[in-house]
Amino acid sequence: MKIAVITTREKPSASSVMQQAALLLSEQGVIVDSINPDEHLIDLTRVKVEYDLYILKSSSQTAISLAGLLHTAGANLLNPYPVVAMMKDKVLATKPLQAAGVPLPETFIAAQPGYFIELLADGPLVIKPYWGGSQGRGVRIVETAGELDEVQIDQGLVFAQRYHKPDGRDHKIYCIGDQIFGVMRIWPARTYEDKLGEPFDVSPEMSEITLRCGRAFGIDLFGLDIVVSDGQPYVVDINTFPGFKGVPDAARHLAAYISTFAKRGSQG
Repeated sequence: MKIAVITTREKPSASSVMQQAALLLSEQGVIVDSINPDEHLIDLTRVKVEYDLYILKSSSQTAISLAGLLHTAGANLLNPYPVVAMMKDKVLATKPLQAAGVPLPETFIAAQPGYFIELLADGPLVIKPYWGGSQGRGVRIVETAGELDEVQIDQGLVFAQRYHKPDGRDHKIYCIGDQIFGVMRIWPARTYEDKLGEPFDVSPEMSEITLRCGRAFGIDLFGLDIVVSDGQPYVVDINTFPGFKGVPDAARHLAAYISTFAKRGSQG
């Protein structure tokens, strides 16, 4: 079996859960290669399926586009490209999550930051990139009209959600197949220890929220961020392939899932 990880890491970190999972798969006789589409020219006429499974780990536009090309060529991707493309677009992802009954903050879009001024009367907003985004990059809390004036427009669109002050640490929830894991984490994380966080037992309420997110997109490998404010949980982000940091024995769980997924794909 041959698996390709589409990534933009020049040299995978030894602490990377995906790298550790790749080593476990290699020990089982699986060939695991890394593909970095950002570091070379891609001839679109030569793109073809050469692996039993492709894992899209990168969020770069080149990587996403390559995954789309491989999808049209019939490749087996984890997760499927159409799902990844929808989840990366926060505007498109909002509606299926709402339809699934997932608790979300009030969500708005506009062509100009100034259109949000009247919303500030009801409290602060969180402005974030509407497409992609990770590790809190580009995220800012806005409370005044002056702060709105400083907001940079992201490709002609401003995405905002109502800000709910957390009761404590953020809750990172990870789904790997039929297993759900929780890690409490400081945001923003400044140290490696902050990124590892502290595992916690996921409540039935958060488990149900996680399952609803999975059903909304038809997947069972993903991560989400939940903020609890005044006792009410809100899903503030969803990730198609998170880092799984802080999940006990994460590499073994991930390797087992990838192996099963690849075998299912090879059997059609």
